[in-house]
Amino acid sequence: MSDKKKIRRDCLVKTIRSEGFFGMYRGAAVNLTLVTPEKAIKLAANDIFRHLLSQEGKELSLVREMLAGCGAGTCQVVVTSPMEMLKIQLQDAGRLAAHQQVAVGCDGPAATSHSPPGQHYAAGSTTVSRRPSATAIARNLLQTQGLAGLYKGLGATLLRDVPFSVIYFPLFANINKRGQKPSAEKASFLHSFLSGCVAGSVAAVAVTPLDVLKTRIQTLQKGLGEDTYSGLIDCARKVWIREGPTAFMKGAGCRALVIAPLFGIAQGVYFIGIGEYILGLF
Repeated sequence: MSDKKKIRRDCLVKTIRSEGFFGMYRGAAVNLTLVTPEKAIKLAANDIFRHLLSQEGKELSLVREMLAGCGAGTCQVVVTSPMEMLKIQLQDAGRLAAHQQVAVGCDGPAATSHSPPGQHYAAGSTTVSRRPSATAIARNLLQTQGLAGLYKGLGATLLRDVPFSVIYFPLFANINKRGQKPSAEKASFLHSFLSGCVAGSVAAVAVTPLDVLKTRIQTLQKGLGEDTYSGLIDCARKVWIREGPTAFMKGAGCRALVIAPLFGIAQGVYFIGIGEYILGLF
C-alpha cells in the first residue's frame, strides 16, 4: 500500500474511532448550504462575463475565457467565503477535541485556553461536554471580531478559487466543444458531464497548494504545539521548512475525487436547464 493510501486510511480510522461514523459528516449542513449558491454563482457569473467579453461573430480567445473565469471566481468567493470559514471550523472540531483531552490530562485546567467557540471541556476529564455549532462559531466571531472575522482568510480563498476558475472554465469549454456536433447547438449530456469531471479534477489538483495554505490560515483554534500564522507568506514558509514541499500537495487526490463529480453533476444540471426552468416558474 502506498504512503498516501496509508495516510488516508489512518485518517479515516482515527476520525471514526474518536468521533464515530457521523464524525465523517461534520460540517455537512454548512457544506450543503455552501455548494448550491457557490456553483450557481460561479456558473452563472462565468456565462455573464463570457457574454460581456464576446465579440460579435468571433469565438472567445483563451485570454478572454480566462478573464471570464477570473470574474466568476471572484464573485463566488465574496459570497461563499464566510460559509467556507464555518465549514473548516466544524470539520476541525474533532481534532481539537483530541488535543484538548491530552492537554487537560497532562497540564490541568490551564491547557483549555485553546478551546474553540461553543466548546467546553471539564478540567481533568477526557469527556467533551458539547460540540461547537455553526451558529455558535458565527456568533462568537461576530462578537469578538465583527464581520471581518467571517472573512478571515479571504485573500487566501481568492488565491485558491480565482486560479481554479481561470483553469476550470476555459478547460471545460474546450473539452466540451470537442463533443459538439456541427448540427447540434451543444454537446451531449454525457460529454458535458465528463468534461466537467475532467476539468474539475485538473483544476482541483493544480490549486491544491493554495487550498492547503487557505485551510491552515482559516483554522482559528490551534492544538497544543501547533503553528500560528501571521499571513499567507508566513504560512507558506513554515509549511515548507517544517513539513517539506510535499506538504503542499496533501489531499490532492481527495480533492480531485470530490470536485470531479461535483462539477460534472453541476455542469450536467446546468446543461439540462433546470435553473432556467425554475426561474421561468416565477
